[in-house]
Amino acid sequence: MPLKGEHRVLWLLALASLPFAFVNTLFTQTVSFAADDFGRTDSAIGVGAAITRWGVIIVPPIALFADRIGRRTMLVAAAWAAPLSAASGALAPNFEWLVVSQSLARPLALVINVLILVMLTEEMSRETRARSVGLVAIASSVGAGVAVAALPLADTSDAGWRWLYLLSLIWLPVALVLQRQLRETQRFTRVQTFTDSVPVTRISRSRLTTQIAAAFLISVFIASASVYFVNYLRDERNYDALMVSIFTIVTAMPAGFGLIIGGRTADRRGRRQVGAFSLAMGTVLVVVAFATAGLTMWISQLSGGFFLGISFPALGVYRGEMFPTAHRSAGAATVTACGLIGGSIGLIAAGQLLARGWSYGEVMATLALAPILVMVLVLTQFPETVHRELEDITPDVDVV
Repeated sequence: MPLKGEHRVLWLLALASLPFAFVNTLFTQTVSFAADDFGRTDSAIGVGAAITRWGVIIVPPIALFADRIGRRTMLVAAAWAAPLSAASGALAPNFEWLVVSQSLARPLALVINVLILVMLTEEMSRETRARSVGLVAIASSVGAGVAVAALPLADTSDAGWRWLYLLSLIWLPVALVLQRQLRETQRFTRVQTFTDSVPVTRISRSRLTTQIAAAFLISVFIASASVYFVNYLRDERNYDALMVSIFTIVTAMPAGFGLIIGGRTADRRGRRQVGAFSLAMGTVLVVVAFATAGLTMWISQLSGGFFLGISFPALGVYRGEMFPTAHRSAGAATVTACGLIGGSIGLIAAGQLLARGWSYGEVMATLALAPILVMVLVLTQFPETVHRELEDITPDVDVV
């Protein structure tokens, strides 16, 4: 029986999240192995990971096209381009080439992610927006999981990491499915019919500023924790690629339950308190994982992922809700871009501090101050949007 309405949209966008997550995870998981192959240091890893995030500056301009010609058109184009760009990393003759290739691939993947969020926001009901963000995030974890599960290929030889980049091509059929079955959102189509005759609402500067600040500060910690945990396991705990893969998969599994719980709770009881306190708790537990070993490390990382999973749909749904339909893609993309810039700053800072002899635990504890500030920002500055229609949160038409 064919899927209809919300379920069809949700299924297709969940499918679209697979190549996004794979490409977005690919460099993070392989950079340590590629750096070893090319004879580069931890500092070079930090700079390279930061540069791949700077490529995000192309995301807002692309998103502007999504606000002009449609979300569906740009999402399908990115779904073709991102895997092809990522696969070019397999041919990298040096570390710089690899960084440049992924500086294009990752932003294209982020375009997919931004437009998934926008289309979910516009197509889901007011009672399921946060939940749908969580469910699609679970699907995206499968795409990321493929990259993690394939990590043992990196140990087959010094250049074994190249196979993971070639694996990007398996996502091209997803682009074909989206091209044939995905439709434009009803809200975008409706707004396009009156944008020339009535003044549409512009983006609120205060809302944009608070969303940018939250994304920036969260990424300062999350980006460094995700990139450097592989190094921590390899350098400090002597894990090989197989053990890194097992650790990552096992400790990430509870995050899926967190996404479900966070989405349902945010849609029933509200976004702010759920998002703020789970973010703070998850951050503290991840820091503990960087400062411990053995069972304590496993449990801390596992629990931290669970709480961060709860926070994701509760806070992530704001990126779509805070902007009017005519500017929703550009607003969400700008927030995403600033988040990646925050991540790049965190990565550079972490690399420099590690090079000066700081321990991983000390570095992550310092960077953890950023998401703790976000908890305060969310509780004091974010509006509560649960059970409200998008047009009530941010009207599409200016009332003069």
